[in-house]
Amino acid sequence: MVSIYQLSIFLVFAGLASAVPHSKLQKRDALPDYAITYAPLSYLYSGEKWFPSDIKTHLENVQPEVNYVASGGSGSVTLDTLSTYASDVYLTASDGPILNPLNSTPAWALSDYGIPDSTGLSTAPGTIIAVEKNSTTTDVFYFYFYSYNYGGTVLGVNTDDHVGDWEHVMIRFVNGEPYAIYCSEHSAGSAYYWDVVTFDGDRPITYVAYGGHANYVTAGSQEYTIALGLITDHTDAGYLWDMTLNYRGYWYDVDTAEFSVASGAGIGASEEADETATWLSWEGQWGDEQYPDDVLDDLETGQWCISTECHYTSGPTGPVAKNLERTTVCENDDSCTIFDNINDLTSQS
Repeated sequence: MVSIYQLSIFLVFAGLASAVPHSKLQKRDALPDYAITYAPLSYLYSGEKWFPSDIKTHLENVQPEVNYVASGGSGSVTLDTLSTYASDVYLTASDGPILNPLNSTPAWALSDYGIPDSTGLSTAPGTIIAVEKNSTTTDVFYFYFYSYNYGGTVLGVNTDDHVGDWEHVMIRFVNGEPYAIYCSEHSAGSAYYWDVVTFDGDRPITYVAYGGHANYVTAGSQEYTIALGLITDHTDAGYLWDMTLNYRGYWYDVDTAEFSVASGAGIGASEEADETATWLSWEGQWGDEQYPDDVLDDLETGQWCISTECHYTSGPTGPVAKNLERTTVCENDDSCTIFDNINDLTSQS
């Protein structure tokens, strides 16, 4: 027979258990107002072919692979299960290598559905992550995702194509006021003091380069200095993309290294309401593993390599690998120059 004492203990623990939120309900406050007020307005290139993608649509068209061996079928990975996969997993295109991206990229990787309309609304949600560094400083990351990265040409040869592409703009706020802005540019980036960039109202203007989707604060030809001037990115005021109209919002805690759900907007908000934030902690690759370079494999994949430069490279890691804990404004804390001239692009970090 259960005693009154035993019953009371059971009810206490039952109450505690019911009070613990399900992972889908672990939410924090809404993003700070300034994260939206000063969010970048981004212009995609007028000749862009690979547009913003919804990460859910991307997952529906890839399968998990390790060492080129599938461990699940197409669409078997979801945002709710992504964090259960090991970091050596590659989210590989289910329909095989994209042999001719200029002419035969599959529809899901082109992501025409993500072309922004005349108001700047893309149906592909962006990802905004706020990171409190201390009582006065908060970094807000605006992550752009594309299902395909066209690497462009080096000396007339197409190189560095890969499935999946994460890029970001970060704005550092001090006491709620914007201090500096960082634009990721492939494997590096550039930082600028806030007052030197161009604005539309209170919002900074950024430009997304053709194909590889690097971010810049000016339009025109951009010499990618890490590549010794061999790569030129092209930007212009083509398609306006206003991420604040459609995004998933999150907080990242630098002490616990955990993500929590904040408020979103548009499709991103409705999708996020049914999702966890754990997918952001996954450390694997969002595209195919770099294809081997040998005669038989090259015939199947279209791969070739000259020294360390290859036609197809591995897909990128996600937001968790972009140094959200950074102390400087730049992704690379060891080398960070904040420019005071909008035309500076002489040192990337």
